[in-house]
Amino acid sequence: MGPARTTVAPLDDDERKKGNLVLSMVTPDDEKKEEDEEDPWALVAPPSKGKDWSDMTGSEKTRDVAVILVRVVLLFTLLYFFICSLNFLSDAFRLLGGKAAGQALSNNKILNNPISNLMMGILATVLLQSSSTTTSIVVTMVASSLLNVRQAIFIIMGANIGTSVTNTIVSVGQAGQRNEFRRAFAGATVHDMFNWLSVMCILPIEWITGAFGSWKDCGLLCQVTDAMTRSLHDTEKQETKKEMLKALTKPLTHLIIQLDKKVINKFAQNKADGNESLVKHMCKTTVPMAVMTSNGTCELQYVQSEEHCHFLFETLARSWSDQALGILLLVLSLAVLCLCLLLIVKLLHSLLRGKIATVLRSFVNAEFPGIFRHLTGYVAILLGAGFTMLVQSSSIFTSALTPLVGVGILHLERMYPLTLGANIGTTFTAILAALASDRNVFQKTLQVALAHLCFNIFGILIWYPVPAMRNVPISLAKMLGNITAKYRWFAFLYLVILFMFIPGIVFGLSVAGTVVLVSVGLPLFFLFVIIAIINIVQTKKPGVLPVKLRNWNFLPRPLRSLQPYDSMFTKLCSVCKCCVSDNDDD
Repeated sequence: MGPARTTVAPLDDDERKKGNLVLSMVTPDDEKKEEDEEDPWALVAPPSKGKDWSDMTGSEKTRDVAVILVRVVLLFTLLYFFICSLNFLSDAFRLLGGKAAGQALSNNKILNNPISNLMMGILATVLLQSSSTTTSIVVTMVASSLLNVRQAIFIIMGANIGTSVTNTIVSVGQAGQRNEFRRAFAGATVHDMFNWLSVMCILPIEWITGAFGSWKDCGLLCQVTDAMTRSLHDTEKQETKKEMLKALTKPLTHLIIQLDKKVINKFAQNKADGNESLVKHMCKTTVPMAVMTSNGTCELQYVQSEEHCHFLFETLARSWSDQALGILLLVLSLAVLCLCLLLIVKLLHSLLRGKIATVLRSFVNAEFPGIFRHLTGYVAILLGAGFTMLVQSSSIFTSALTPLVGVGILHLERMYPLTLGANIGTTFTAILAALASDRNVFQKTLQVALAHLCFNIFGILIWYPVPAMRNVPISLAKMLGNITAKYRWFAFLYLVILFMFIPGIVFGLSVAGTVVLVSVGLPLFFLFVIIAIINIVQTKKPGVLPVKLRNWNFLPRPLRSLQPYDSMFTKLCSVCKCCVSDNDDD
């Protein structure tokens, strides 16, 4: 018996409204009538595997078990290389922009208001590809009195947004199949939506309470964390450093390249030579040495010494600049990342068939019974936080989950609380960095690290407990998934606009001064809010609007539809299958 065709549940009206919330660039003119189509957001039913286990002979059972074991080993091997490629990607971005990020963070002239601090946090984290690195640098700068706590809080808010770029890049690896890409991109961008929405709510409160309150230039988060750490001023520092996943990946990554991350801290503290390389040339090693004791016996002791590092890129680093080395490493890491992701998705498709897929899908999306059902999401938050603490990277954890959402095993509504937990878990690294700081600055550095934790907790309290609020980031992520499924080039445009263009423009306006920022930014912000509200009303209750505003047909086509841009991008990317529009075959 051949494999059965996958079936999914039909899309009802409420779900269609949630999944097709539109903004100014997506209108009914762009939307296809989907009444007869299958629900792209439903979990994918696993195809039949063939014979039932009870009908197999002994040799067939042995063969199936052996094949499954081989595939599981291959899957974990690919996951290992996938995680290593993420580390290489982070190193490549550090080589390309680490010095610039450190120098920018040290410039108090451009960090003159909360908006510029926020945008600097986004840009620095995109360049460093790690919110943990950004927050650790910020903690170090607070310890060196180069930043005050209030400035650091706004930079960390930006770092929280910038860290979500990695799993969004990973989702592009599933662009070959439309519905998989729809789900994967939504699973990745639900992280973006939560972070942006949290900043929109918490940043104004922090800014206003600090600027106009009676708290001496210290806002709500600043005050809360100050109260939490005030009694710890004279506490002995606790140096602790735990590496879980890195202990497994270091043997391979250190054979390829090793970076001295302290150099970025030096640039942030204005202590680095402009020509100093991020590539590590001298490595510490432990060597045995014979020492004569007082009683005349010879004793073997181990002492630390320095010697030239030995890794693949070390020879190249002597003659190549950091930027040239970063470009090479970026190309190689992206190639390995895409290859691993492609093979992982194929292996998941081959493994998740029959009863195995049914059991796994039921387990990861299971709900607690009865009155405890509403606690399921909170347990998922705790699990996400725990796993992220173990791997010490929210990017790695969410990037590993993104393909599962794409293939239809993990539901977007379950991905969301796991992502929120990852946001909490990633603050563990900054807390460890604060615990290792000097005693005289221990209170301030721990206060900054706890501000990161409190920001994420406050965001969760706003956007998770109430179902109506919880649906906002999920609906926005579904909207982005629908757009990218139809116009797959939009994913690249989204990455450039949301993580580089908008932060860069707003950062430039904020550096020009508060008056310039308010004069230009405030009208644009209100225009965006008005357009968003009109679109929501058009979707939910169009009858309350004037006839002309019930759709955007009165606007020129390029202002209300992505189709004209699709025609342009399709011509430019005609050789690239992932760029073509909805008219192509999967």
